[in-house]
Amino acid sequence: MEPLARTAPPLVGLRVWLLAARPRTLTAAVAPVLVGTAVAAAQGGFRPLPALAALLTAMCLQIGTNFANDYHDFQRGADTHERVGPRRVTQSGLVAPRTVRAAALATFAMAFVIGIYLAVVGGWPILITGLASIAAGWAYTGGPWPFGYHGLGDVFVFVFFGLVATTGTTYVQLHAVPSAAWIAAVPVGALATAILVVNNLRDIATDARAGKRTLAVRLGPAGTRAEYALLLALAFAAPFALLPFARPWVLLPLAAIPLAVAPLRLVLRGHGAELNAALGATARLHLAYGALLALGLIL
Repeated sequence: MEPLARTAPPLVGLRVWLLAARPRTLTAAVAPVLVGTAVAAAQGGFRPLPALAALLTAMCLQIGTNFANDYHDFQRGADTHERVGPRRVTQSGLVAPRTVRAAALATFAMAFVIGIYLAVVGGWPILITGLASIAAGWAYTGGPWPFGYHGLGDVFVFVFFGLVATTGTTYVQLHAVPSAAWIAAVPVGALATAILVVNNLRDIATDARAGKRTLAVRLGPAGTRAEYALLLALAFAAPFALLPFARPWVLLPLAAIPLAVAPLRLVLRGHGAELNAALGATARLHLAYGALLALGLIL
């Protein structure tokens, strides 16, 4: 007689929405705000309310994008029973598709509302970049030509969760974007992109079958592993470019190198579900790096 299968109790309420929000990815929203605020503070322009608003907006954009991806990937057939990544609430049947879609739109609306304050503080450049960020978050996997399905997801993450988020945070506090902000935005964007690279490397097989032509699908496993290594190398080389604009403390992010060893090994050798650990480790590396870079900029 076969033993009864053990089944976990169904997730309900807040736990379901936390699952859909994918909190591990929120470092992509927190790190650029930390670094952008540190640049402003180093220039004597720290403003707590715009900094807080920038953080809340970035988090809403990240969560809204995650909700939208959950919905659109299911609708397009990219999420199936073969998925080896973290559980998706739409594909799992935990939440109705229309409810996930509504949650995505509501979260983007929250980002817009908070962004109105940032636009008042920062002017029309912030309004334009905010609207572009919301549109990009939806169009990542939605709309008639989802660029995440055409190999442009890596560019999206680098631009919006690196360059735009970092320099935009500096701008709403300082009303200027010094060279240090642009340089500091590069490693922040590189590590945010590295998180996506791990995700797409893990899903190469299922994405290819679903017609989701991510950059990882186009490059193949070997090329994607090389991309990840290059992004880490770029991140740890960037602080040296900041030396003309800051004190030597700006090299503090190099202390995060040990945190990069384990995920790099996993990415270079792992397959499928094994890469879930690398995903979390890369997110932790991103947050630690961002915190150290922010500290180095203000010391």
